[in-house]
Amino acid sequence: MSERLVVITGVGRAGQVGEAVAAAFARDGATLALVDRDREVEARAAELAKTGAKVRGVVADLTSPDDVGRAAREALGSADAPLHALIAAAGGFAMSGPVAESDVAVWHRMFAIGLTTAYLATRAFLPALRRGRGSIVYFAAAAALPGSRIANMSAYVASKAGVLALMQAVSQEERDNGVRANAIAPTMIRTAQNVSDMGADKNYVERESVADTLRWLCSDAARDVTGQTIRLGA
Repeated sequence: MSERLVVITGVGRAGQVGEAVAAAFARDGATLALVDRDREVEARAAELAKTGAKVRGVVADLTSPDDVGRAAREALGSADAPLHALIAAAGGFAMSGPVAESDVAVWHRMFAIGLTTAYLATRAFLPALRRGRGSIVYFAAAAALPGSRIANMSAYVASKAGVLALMQAVSQEERDNGVRANAIAPTMIRTAQNVSDMGADKNYVERESVADTLRWLCSDAARDVTGQTIRLGA
């Protein structure tokens, strides 16, 4: 992983999963570009830089095609730079209530931050991923897998099901270009926000477990793995 460029979206707030993922790749010696709409992404990058990591923070609205294009240029640094991995971790969660009573604004918001961000990042970084014969890992959710209990959160789950469909499409379209695409589908991850909202005594997936799975999926050990979804958590 040493010197290889890894782009991670959704690394703005402290205590979230993207922060742990970035730290894990930094320990492996990767060069990092962290992209988030929150200016705190610059603070996350500065903290990692203190450990000796090669990292830059890029502030961008990941729902805007123009902003994502600019972010890609800043993250890559040059027009012909190869990219080893894209971790599409940007997203969010909101209950939407029963479909019959749901707010269409919540539907649009969940799709914008959960699916559109992944689509736009994929589109912007694919040329560099082809040059690097790289790997994309998407954040889906266990709730989007068949047989899950999904009442009252249709907007969130539908957006994550869309992420899985996007992953499958990209894995098939880019196979001959040497680009792999996979997804993780965790249950609840132990983040600062989740613990604050739901308490500390839940059966959480640890952030470090997520990071370890992503590191493997982006490694040479997983070079033949594409189009797969890995469920994390009980």
